[in-house]
Amino acid sequence: MTPNKVSIFEVGARDGLQNELPVTTQDKIALVEALGRAGVKRIEAASFVSPKWVPQMADSGDVLRNISRQDGVTYSALTPNLKGLELALDAGADEVAIFGAASQSFSQRNINCSIEESIERFAPVMERAIAANIPVRGYVSCVLGCPYEGDIAISEVARVSEILYKMGCYEISLGDTIGVGTPANARRMVEAVSQKVPVDKLALHFHDTYGQALANILACLETGVSVIDSSVAGLGGCPYAKGASGNLATEDLVYMLNGLGIETGIDLHLLAKAGNTISQALGKSTGSKVARAISG
Repeated sequence: MTPNKVSIFEVGARDGLQNELPVTTQDKIALVEALGRAGVKRIEAASFVSPKWVPQMADSGDVLRNISRQDGVTYSALTPNLKGLELALDAGADEVAIFGAASQSFSQRNINCSIEESIERFAPVMERAIAANIPVRGYVSCVLGCPYEGDIAISEVARVSEILYKMGCYEISLGDTIGVGTPANARRMVEAVSQKVPVDKLALHFHDTYGQALANILACLETGVSVIDSSVAGLGGCPYAKGASGNLATEDLVYMLNGLGIETGIDLHLLAKAGNTISQALGKSTGSKVARAISG
């Protein structure tokens, strides 16, 4: 059941950079373009949230408008509300994403409303996106644990995923937001969700806080899931664990998939170069073990 090809959804330019020190608009544009040259076909390049809350993403419109777009590459944006969607459409986003949580406490602390209220808020976003013929991706946070509640019931993850899928999200990305999952419970979670949402409509977004992301992905590949979110150079710390790494480095993921004979279409050396360049702009070394090894 393990796929022979995996689609990597690159989140470094959005989920990564929003948790880092600010970089220039030109640095962001250069990163998105370098990722495209490396063969990355799906790039989350922008987030149209309030600049008051996420100042690192305030120039998202400028980034989307000024990148040199490559054929066959999808440029995506996170859109929490109708205003964000309109800004994304105006800037030329190819697709957008909305986000829910499998934890009531996380939903309340993160966006000040219940899971049900958050999903209701997305109804007009879905309607407008569908009218504009723009695909919508759905994120589900805290699928393997919550910083406030601890363990999360798998049934709740499946329930929220199914709601987003039935609303019209073409793909549901399952996020281990605090990176506490281990292979057995990660696989059980994916198997449970795939009873409600077809496995070919699921993606994995596993953080590496406890160093388990690759092991968890390997365990879940056997379920047939074939889309994985990751962040070049491991950009983006974990906001709920001081000093901990957050996102899984795309370079490390590609290296593992290459070793398994699973095709990604990504040039590992060009990818590592893109990660090293943005890391230099941030004044730090890459968070990818593979990039450090092959860059010498």
